[in-house]
Parts: sequence; structure tokens; C-alpha cells
Amino acid sequence: MIKKVAILANGGDVSGFNAVIRAIIKTAENNDIECYGFIEGYKGLLENNYVQLCTNATGNAIGILPKGGSIIGSSTNSNVFNYPVEENGQIIYKDLSKQCVENIKKDGIDCLFTLGGDGTQKSARDLSLKGINVIGVPKTIDNDVACTEITFGYNTAVSVAADALDRLHTTGATHHRIMVLEVMGRYAGWIALEAAIAGGADVALIPEIPYDINSAAQKIINRKNRGKGFSVVVVAEGAKPIGGEITVKAVRDKGKGVDNNRLGGAGEKVAQALQELTGLEARCTVLGYMQRGGSPTAFDRVLSTKYGAMAMELALEGKFNVLTVIRDGKLDYVPLEDVVGNNKEIGAVSGNTPESNIRRVNMDHDLVKTARHIGINLGDYLT
Repeated sequence: MIKKVAILANGGDVSGFNAVIRAIIKTAENNDIECYGFIEGYKGLLENNYVQLCTNATGNAIGILPKGGSIIGSSTNSNVFNYPVEENGQIIYKDLSKQCVENIKKDGIDCLFTLGGDGTQKSARDLSLKGINVIGVPKTIDNDVACTEITFGYNTAVSVAADALDRLHTTGATHHRIMVLEVMGRYAGWIALEAAIAGGADVALIPEIPYDINSAAQKIINRKNRGKGFSVVVVAEGAKPIGGEITVKAVRDKGKGVDNNRLGGAGEKVAQALQELTGLEARCTVLGYMQRGGSPTAFDRVLSTKYGAMAMELALEGKFNVLTVIRDGKLDYVPLEDVVGNNKEIGAVSGNTPESNIRRVNMDHDLVKTARHIGINLGDYLT
């Protein structure tokens, strides 16, 4: 019998966090279940720092549906299976997952809801192997969580990027420039591709298709020859040229099991190359954290609410160690083992490795076909 549940939000913030939290709380309250939230994700779980969440007249979860961010915070790169600890003035890494398990049992938590991306759900799966009842909810603007068609936060990020492209169009047309927009997405091109279609871009460079810069340049030259003196280009932060590597802005030391690469600079690199090859001035805009913040779209509010209510429903039915997903357009769930895929090693959370089970754009996807049909150049051959 479920009596007490807890939520943690982990990883980079997205619009929709609070909508999921609200849906879980409301469904819990309607079934006389107490709901708590660990502060700052897995960090809060490790430190046993939590608050009760409720939607009554004086509750702390009132009016949060349209709010961006997370009312219980979120932590990034907090791998409790390989956590940084200072000893004798040195930072060493230890497996502190046992403390998390003890905290959950001591607190009497019957189910832990993990709101996060591939790394968050990998840790959730690893905790499930230690006897913790876990239900994951797929969050990330990157839309790269395995086994689901869409993650919450993605639609808002795409909408922000599309709006930015609308604005860049007018500047590009006025000054006869190439306007390059660099968007997030890590090693998946979902944001770049869908935003390019929605925002009327001429070129979209994504991680899944190593690009030939000459192909993109020729597209722009052809437009110029037809009297179109400007072009709009979308570049995913993980895009890379044929035979080249992704552009890494910095390498962090957050220990084993997390992605220590901080991506950035791909857009500027493309802008400079296109300017040299076409003779047109090029300017790069890096959208950055604008994609993460602010109020969620109506789509993300509904999707997040569906995910949250479904997660609590699964807990009531005793279906644990699963991830809520959308498959064939409908709510469903899959075992966390399926989400993990080949990434079986305990503590190996995420990263751009063959073992990482992230969802990338495949060449048969409707978005790729649509982009080609309407003449968006994807950097592989001239469209």
C-alpha cells in the first residue's frame, strides 16, 4: 500500500518540471498519499534534504503549472555512485548510493519519482537494483531519452528557437547577411531540425549527419544567385564536419560516469567558414539557456501533466522500476532496463559513448524527410 512518495528533479532545468510535480502531487492527494520533494535532485537525496509538497490553501505547490524551473531545485552532474568528496584537501570520488538507499528507507518513502534525462534514469535504474521502488519521467530539452517519442521541456525549447529564427530572418533580410543560430541538443539534432522547419531555415546542421561545409555554402550561393541575399542557418551544438570532431568549449572534471564535455562554438565555426566561402557577412547567435527557462508551452503543460499523473497511477498499481513514455502517440511505460540498454555498468551514467542509450535522429524520420522535401540543406548533399 503506497502511503508516502517523493519526487526529485535532476539535470538541467526545463520548462515543465513544475507541471509534472503538480500532477504527481494532485494525483497523490486525491488518493490520500503524502508527497515530498528532495531538494536539488540526487544531491538532496544524498543529504536527505526534503520538504513536504501540497496544493492546499497554504501549500507550497500552488500556482506552479505555468512556472519555469523547479520549485524543488535540480542538480547537475550529481552521480551518487561516484560522488566528489574532499579528504585531506583532495577531491576523491566515492560510491555514496548506500546512503541514498538508507535515507529512502528511513524516511519511509514507498516510491521515488525521478524527473530527468538519460543520466538521471540510469541512476534510477541503478538504485532500483538496490531495492528502491523507482518510477522515471523523461525530461530534457534535447529529446534524447530512449524509448519515448518525446520528453517534456522539448516543445518549449523548440518554440523558443523558432521564435529566435523569426527574429533573425528580419535582421538577415535587412542587412543581407547569413544568420547562424546555435541551439542546444548535445549529441542529438531534434531541436535544430524541428526548429529549422518551424522557423523557415535554409540550412540545418545536426550531429547525426556530419556536414560538408561546401554543401551548405553552395546552398547559400544558389539563393544569392536567385536574388535572395540572405540565409538562415541552424547549427546544433553537437554538429561536426565530415572527418572532424564536435566543438568542445571546455572539459570539466566531474568524475567518472558523467559527460564532462561542455559543448559550444559550433555555430561560430560554421559562421566563419560560410562567410569565407560565400562572400556574405555572417553573424552567429548562441541561444543557450534561453531554451531552458520561462513558462512552458501549452503542449508541454499538458504533456507534463499526463506524465506526472501516469507516474502516480503506476505507483498505485505497484508497477515500479519503469519509465513513463509516449509510444505511438499514447501514454505507456517501459522497464528502466530498456532505457539503459547496453549501459549496464553501475555508476556509468551518461555521455557520448557507444554504451549510452540515447535517442538520436534517424534518417528515416519524418522530420528528415520533410526537411529535404522543402529544400532545407542538411550539409550532406545539395538540397
